[in-house]
Amino acid sequence: MTPTVAVPFRYRWFSRGDINGFFALAIDNIALLVGMSGILIGVFHLPPDVVMGRMVPGTAMGVLLGDTLYTWLAFRLAQLEQRQDVCAMPLGIDTPSMFALSFGVVGPAYIAGGNADRAWAVGMAVLVIIGAAKLAAAFCGEAIRRALPRAALLGALAAVAIALIMFFPFTKLIAEPVGGFVALGVVLITLIGGRRLPFNFPVVIAALLCGYGAYRLAMVFGYRPPPLAAMAMTVAAVPPWPTLAFLDGLTLAWQYLPLAIPVALATVIGGIDNSESAAVAGDRYRTRSILLVEAIATLAAGLCGGVIQNTPYIGHPAYKDMGCRAGYTLATGLFIGLGAASGWLATLIGCLPESVVVPVLVFVGLEMSGQSLRATDARHSKAWGLALIPAIANLIAIQMGGLLAGAGIQVAQLPEEIRRNLLALTMLGNGFIVTAMLWMSWLIWVIDGQLGRAALAAVIAAGLSLCGVIHSPFADGRLYLPWLAEPPVLWLAGGYLLLAGLCLLFRLAGRGDR
Repeated sequence: MTPTVAVPFRYRWFSRGDINGFFALAIDNIALLVGMSGILIGVFHLPPDVVMGRMVPGTAMGVLLGDTLYTWLAFRLAQLEQRQDVCAMPLGIDTPSMFALSFGVVGPAYIAGGNADRAWAVGMAVLVIIGAAKLAAAFCGEAIRRALPRAALLGALAAVAIALIMFFPFTKLIAEPVGGFVALGVVLITLIGGRRLPFNFPVVIAALLCGYGAYRLAMVFGYRPPPLAAMAMTVAAVPPWPTLAFLDGLTLAWQYLPLAIPVALATVIGGIDNSESAAVAGDRYRTRSILLVEAIATLAAGLCGGVIQNTPYIGHPAYKDMGCRAGYTLATGLFIGLGAASGWLATLIGCLPESVVVPVLVFVGLEMSGQSLRATDARHSKAWGLALIPAIANLIAIQMGGLLAGAGIQVAQLPEEIRRNLLALTMLGNGFIVTAMLWMSWLIWVIDGQLGRAALAAVIAAGLSLCGVIHSPFADGRLYLPWLAEPPVLWLAGGYLLLAGLCLLFRLAGRGDR
């Protein structure tokens, strides 16, 4: 009898799905680089050569390193579990911090000093500090993941998906509907509706080609779309090697820490959520590994000239549904990193209409919100809506801040009632990811009769509000010491404590933990 010879396991890390995944993830990152460049050049008028030649390449290096490391983690998980369907965690530029750091750090630093190189150094220094903070926080992620209900973790992600990931693409689609709606139709009819393209042609490429073709064809018949980005130019990119140039901005960077630290904490919480999301989809990565890679990529981006942090993306289940494995993350990292370093990505950014680029973000947002609903127990479904409230407030605050800044209006110039409403909106939106998870956790524990845990959630919310992790009354989301908290925050913390006391009273009355 011939002895059976064990065949060594070999992970088939590239499939046809990785082609779609590559275009989806690469376009996602390109869209955010377009947004960052548009804000810094179009709103704050920084020199294009500094933004496109230094900030974009440095930011892209974090994508290169992070996606490469996530590719390696996928290989390791596949080998450990002997599975061919392991999908790598997607990583890219963080959407909320793109707005926060562009509007709150780099742009204001340039306006304050009028020196683009100094503003760049300040942005780098802030990013290095964020990366260091995330390294420290990475070792707490697993404990937080075990403590909170799964529905709360996924619900916070779904709120981000709806309020941020999908909202901004739709503003681009309405502004330029001809190419945008064609591209959106291709993406949703195929990836959501399940219809196949002839010859299994990659969906995202087809969406780009069809959308861009419709855009150009309509122009022949007199259609006048919004102008393309002003960055359609060839720039001399500086090789994004590690540099100590951030030290020039370190003395000024500390004043932006009240904004930077909450932004860092938000992505740490997002990384925990994403780890849970991937586990639900079948790929159980160690939370600490996911968070450490995110922190290392952010730190590397700052040292190489980047000004926007990196984070694991919320679309892992969507990429897994596409049939992706690990090839798409490696290809995206190389494409974004090397393309930005060589300078030709800047030209590509300026040539593509945003409307044909962003529909894939709509698909990712739909997939994430759908996953959250599927994974939520029917008894807890009412709690899901709570997560949307702070996320929507953050979205409106971003829009309001941009409008006021563009119009040159100071908040102090507004009528008292409007200032009061704007303060409430600001407090509701700041720290929205943490707020969403705490609110959902509180209501889930109330529904389950675990009133002791619900009281603890309310006490934690009170403590976090007293230092600005959530509900900071400042537009830049800054932190503060509890004894320096302003009256609106004190009353809010008091409200949370009263809520905690109410939970305990019901528990003592015999309607407590089941």
